[in-house]
Amino acid sequence: MPDRLPPLTALRAFDAAARHMSFAKAAEELSVTPAALSFQIKSLEEHLGAPLFRRLNRAVELTDAGKTLAHGAADGFQTLAAAWRATQRLQDGQTLTVTAGPAFTAKWLAPRLYEFAQGHPDIELRFSASLRIVDFARDAVDVAIRYGATVDPDLWALPLAEDWVAPVMTPGLAEKYPTPQSLTKAPLIFDDSINFVEPRCDWRAWFSAMGIAYGPDHGPRFSQADHAIDAALAGVGVVLGRRALVVKDIAEGRLVLPFPQAIMTGGRFHFLCPQGTQDRPQVRAFRDWIVREIEKTAYVTEGLEILRVS
Repeated sequence: MPDRLPPLTALRAFDAAARHMSFAKAAEELSVTPAALSFQIKSLEEHLGAPLFRRLNRAVELTDAGKTLAHGAADGFQTLAAAWRATQRLQDGQTLTVTAGPAFTAKWLAPRLYEFAQGHPDIELRFSASLRIVDFARDAVDVAIRYGATVDPDLWALPLAEDWVAPVMTPGLAEKYPTPQSLTKAPLIFDDSINFVEPRCDWRAWFSAMGIAYGPDHGPRFSQADHAIDAALAGVGVVLGRRALVVKDIAEGRLVLPFPQAIMTGGRFHFLCPQGTQDRPQVRAFRDWIVREIEKTAYVTEGLEILRVS
């Protein structure tokens, strides 16, 4: 049996027919006639020396050989398509596609993007707010901002500022609740989006770190961090704000950080991109801009005691 691969056009015809289980639909997808598609599949079967389809009266079905080839052909064309998209992106020096979680997009990226756009009018930014595990080839993404304690070692990763949580509230509420102990009487907001972090960094953990025996469980709960922060901005109550998501509101006075203690979350946001693409001009420009933006609000943590919980 020859080792050389059959013609790509024949494999393409087979892949389409196997997916549709119809020569007519496959021919339509490939913009060829059914006769031409049938000829390609026939030539593939001759190359193999075995049938790939059973021709029935009004349908076709895969033989065992066809089933084996169908799986590999589908994977192969998907890999080839992904590689082609990645290669095309390398030639594009103007577009940058970024994915980040909804909360990070809403609270960190969106309020700052005007400055990036002003400084880089030649770069067209495209955003996908998502928490799904990113596949750079499949998703046609250049950069991902993701939160966690570890990252995929196959990716190029830049850890961003360490993350912590601390009670934040409006200036008006801060006047009513001036001490950590007074928060036992305050309306508390629960951000359930960070419940996956170990060790826990919830209200119970913060009060414990303050030496206060208090385990609150009553109050509005939000599955998205930005919604919890918006509730705090509206004066609904006090929320344990994550550094990256509240630092701008603190810097601009909409929220205050009244107590000098915060607890580590055990994770942080990372700037991620495929190995070898970190120095593409638009990727490097975006990365450098993020670092500069983080440095602008670094003073917010000055004098803050960052506690580790166990």
